[in-house]
Amino acid sequence: MTREKGRPAPAERRDAAKAPSDRVPFWRSLQTKFALTYIVVIAAVVILLNTYPVLASRNMVFQSKQAALLNQASTLASPLAGLGTDTLSEENVRSVVEQMGSIGVTRLMVTDPAGRVLYDSREAGSATGRYALLREVVSALNGNNYFRSEYRDGAFRSRAAVPVTYRGMTIGAVYLYEYDREQGDMLLGTQQNLRFISIVICVVALILSLVFSRALTRRIASFLKTVRVVREGDYNQRVALPGSDELSRLADEFDQLTVRLQTTEEVRRRFVSDASHELKTPLASIRLLTDSILQSQGMDRETAVEFITDIGDEAERLTRITEKLLTLTRMDTAVPVETVPVDMGAVVERVRRMLEPLATAGGVTLETELAEGCVVRATEDDLYQVAFNLMENAVKYNLPGGKVMVSLAVAGDRVRFRVEDTGVGIPEEDLPKVFDRFYRVDKARSRAAGGTGLGLSIVRDTVRQHGGTVTASRRVPEGSCFEVLFPLCREGREHG
Repeated sequence: MTREKGRPAPAERRDAAKAPSDRVPFWRSLQTKFALTYIVVIAAVVILLNTYPVLASRNMVFQSKQAALLNQASTLASPLAGLGTDTLSEENVRSVVEQMGSIGVTRLMVTDPAGRVLYDSREAGSATGRYALLREVVSALNGNNYFRSEYRDGAFRSRAAVPVTYRGMTIGAVYLYEYDREQGDMLLGTQQNLRFISIVICVVALILSLVFSRALTRRIASFLKTVRVVREGDYNQRVALPGSDELSRLADEFDQLTVRLQTTEEVRRRFVSDASHELKTPLASIRLLTDSILQSQGMDRETAVEFITDIGDEAERLTRITEKLLTLTRMDTAVPVETVPVDMGAVVERVRRMLEPLATAGGVTLETELAEGCVVRATEDDLYQVAFNLMENAVKYNLPGGKVMVSLAVAGDRVRFRVEDTGVGIPEEDLPKVFDRFYRVDKARSRAAGGTGLGLSIVRDTVRQHGGTVTASRRVPEGSCFEVLFPLCREGREHG
């Protein structure tokens, strides 16, 4: 079955569809969202700047004109009221108005109680002798002060009317009309200035929003680029964003996470390599021995038994390695275990009895000094594994006629478990590595003794799991010393 040249397979097309694009759509990018956010905020400020001051100024003009026109109208109505009912005529009204002088309005009208105009200051189109059918005049003739003002076409148009009363009766009305272009031009100039300021603010805000959003998104893009590189498995990359804001702190946390990932990956690779190597050796031996048996047609029984015994030894070695790898895997998964107060002295004594035959066979003296009350909160199996691994190593890697000294005591709020031997010891440069997985000081001697290089790693992880520490040091004048410190369990001592 062939595929057309130049056309990707369906699986390739699906992978390409799932792969994230490097370019974010313009309307979905953070830069656009930040810029739009800034623009919306500035637009709201500009709208407020162009409405509130103008409205406030207009209302102030309305209030000032209301007070001024009503005061002028009342001032004129007072002498007119003094004329009385019989003397309110066109001549008398004109005389009073002329005595008052100019009052600075566009139009002045005075009416009688019926609304007939007795005086009109406008010469062209004067309404004198006609009836003033204006709501302002009607309201004033009903005994009410009236004011109305509007701003239209760049000018203020204000109207005011007050009644002329004599002995509680309304004998006429005074009507004032003012057309103020000057204050309208001032308000219009204010509006134009605010518009110019708003345009400048919008331009500056737009430029700054683009600059700030680009600077922010540039840092995020740099972060994203590093994340993609790390996702591909290159844990050497670092973000290293300057500054002390939240994004810089996030980058620092990511760098620390990358360091941990890099360390974990290195440990994993080394572990896989070492595990493969350790498993390869016994497998190769088994393969070689089986091939020898198959190829040797006339092999005698004694030789065949020897080969089969060697195959069994290698199989047991594979089993030990596998069991310890499983133990380390369980520890790595950090599965919680139920702990109880355990008397570590009884555990160490049980280990001593178990290793006594091995020590006797190797010509090694096993000495113990166990104090009472050494209670640790853990599991008995874990403490047995720690004690067995340390004491077995001290016996196996000792010299004929050597000694293994085991001591257990309470040191403050800790239980101190110490295993010393008089063997060949550990070189100073190897001490920091003895707890690494598959690490051996003397590989040939370790394999000959049946070691896997995992025992001390299991000891370290088990001790840490229960809140303790383990250290290795050279013993003076010869040998090695391993010291384990566990938190002392007071509860177990009180119950004991």
